[in-house]
Amino acid sequence: MANIIALVWDFDKTLVNGYMEDPVFEFYNVNPKVFWDEVNALPAKYMREQKVKVNPDTIYLNHMIRYAREGKFEGLNNDKLYDLGKNLRFYDGIPDIFERTQALIEKEPIYAEYDIKLEHYIVSTGISQVIRGSSVARFAKQIWGCEFIEGPDPNDKSRYIISEVGYSLDNTTKTRALFEINKGVGLIDDMTVNTKIPEEHRRVHFINMVYVADGPSDVPAFSVVNQNGGATFAIYPKGDMKALKQVEQMRADGRINMYAEADYSEGTTAFMWLCNKITEFAERIRVEERQKQARYTDIEPPKHLMG
Repeated sequence: MANIIALVWDFDKTLVNGYMEDPVFEFYNVNPKVFWDEVNALPAKYMREQKVKVNPDTIYLNHMIRYAREGKFEGLNNDKLYDLGKNLRFYDGIPDIFERTQALIEKEPIYAEYDIKLEHYIVSTGISQVIRGSSVARFAKQIWGCEFIEGPDPNDKSRYIISEVGYSLDNTTKTRALFEINKGVGLIDDMTVNTKIPEEHRRVHFINMVYVADGPSDVPAFSVVNQNGGATFAIYPKGDMKALKQVEQMRADGRINMYAEADYSEGTTAFMWLCNKITEFAERIRVEERQKQARYTDIEPPKHLMG
């Protein structure tokens, strides 16, 4: 279990240039700026009108449900979200880098000897069902995101639409997903995030994790990985000076190890840094495994005593 390297990806603005909801807006001919402006106004609106706090990271889910009930997202259900995931436009080099990084480790005999593997994980505040429908889903060992429960469409009782939030993830609770990866929740029977287990017996050690995301909203997750010896990498869109300044400040503050323009094609900084870091992790694991073996092979076996 200690020989698993995890490449953990954020999604919006990390793998796609924008938001995963963009295909939804395009399909229903909804202006995304209007939608997001409405969403951004909701925390102040509910505090002013009802003295109620809402989570600014996940209130958009309720707004999507409202749009579905009002017919602006007519017939929007989980199957439709899955289908629309196929329309996502990824940065250059995606999903190729998923396959290339896996092959980098698993097709190398010196790593295969110690059963060293690379696994991809996606941890997002976006919608799981959209991710599952996308071209990167087949490479992901596990996907964390927000989930909708369906209910009868008030405009057409013969069909179901998104009607409740079943599960949500915000920028702080992403850290819970990292601990679930660390312990193997969902992959090891009866394992939960609260299960007490020494780090050396956990499925994916934090020191073998690389976390890739786009900016300040991922500081809690970056911090968990950094504090536990893993690696952190930030992405900024080409030509976006504001985003570049943000990630440069994060690097200067020690929040991330490195950053690069959002292009994962072979030969780019992002491609080379990630491949190098993965190989670096694999080499460290290989050396550690050899040293473990040496502790036993260097011991001289007992001999018969001559009388």
